[in-house]
Parts: sequence; C-alpha cells; structure tokens
Amino acid sequence: MSIYTLKKLVLSDLHDLQEISRTTFKETFEEHNSAEDLNKYLHEQLSIDKLSKEIQNPESAFYFGERNNDAAGYLKLNWGAAQTELTDLTAFEIERIYVLKPYLGKGMGNFLMDAALEIAYKMKPSYVWLGVWEKNERAIRFYEKYGFKVFGSHLFSLGNDIQTDLLMKLENNQQT
Repeated sequence: MSIYTLKKLVLSDLHDLQEISRTTFKETFEEHNSAEDLNKYLHEQLSIDKLSKEIQNPESAFYFGERNNDAAGYLKLNWGAAQTELTDLTAFEIERIYVLKPYLGKGMGNFLMDAALEIAYKMKPSYVWLGVWEKNERAIRFYEKYGFKVFGSHLFSLGNDIQTDLLMKLENNQQT
C-alpha cells in the first residue's frame, strides 16, 4: 500500500495549487535561470487568473500527490484541444509533474507518474506525451525509465529566455 494519496483539485484548491506550482518550479529551475526570468514566468504563467482558467478547463485536470493530507507534488494532465502542442486530438499530455524537494527520491515522482498513466489509459489515447527541458537530465532519465522516447522538440519561454523542450512520447504498445 502506498504512503501517498491522490487528490483531484477543484477551484477551491486554487491558492494551494499556485503555492505548490510556484515553489516546485522555483526549486527545480532557479539554479539554472536568472531571477528576472524566473520571476517573470512565475508571475505570468502561474498567476491565479491563469491557473483558474486551466483548472476550469474540462479537458484538463490537476491532482495533488499527498502525504498525510499535505501536498508533496502535483500533476497537470491535458487531452483533446487542451494539449499544449496540439498534433493529435487522440493523444494525452502530462503537462506538469512536479515534486517538492523534500520528497525527491522518495517515490512521489513514481506515484504521480503511475497515477497519470492510469488516468491516461482509461481514456485510451493513441499515445501519452510530455515536454521536458533539454537540460533537465534527472527528469529525462526518469521519463526514459518509463519508456518515453524523444520524438521532437519545441521552444519554451522562461521569462525572456527562449529554451528548448524535448517532446517525449510513450507509444500505446508500451502501456503497462
């Protein structure tokens, strides 16, 4: 039995979602990016208004991975037209999978990925995909362990810095 639980978020969770979103993003990327670019991204992309629209989108879902009712990480999932790189309406995107620093290496990432794939497979997508910063080697290795393979790339704006994300997919025949 897992020590973690999954909680689907609703609009009343918005402020907690913003807090964990900003904290995990900053923990993950602050050492590799300028404070100016990071703060611009946090202000624009993780604002209450933007997160509110995302949480209310019927083709997206947010989930907390919790330990003892405290959020330790979170997921953002998209399908249909909500996907950030719309190339296949039958695909399923794991847009965000972030874990708070104290839970790194303690199974939370696996718990969230397993939950994301379980949710995805219930929708019978043609494939599951995600984007990951090309310099985030830890995350790339994690996704490769699940069978994700690079199939392309796209540009990602972090503040004023244009970066490259690798697009990785898990083919339908690799589903567990």
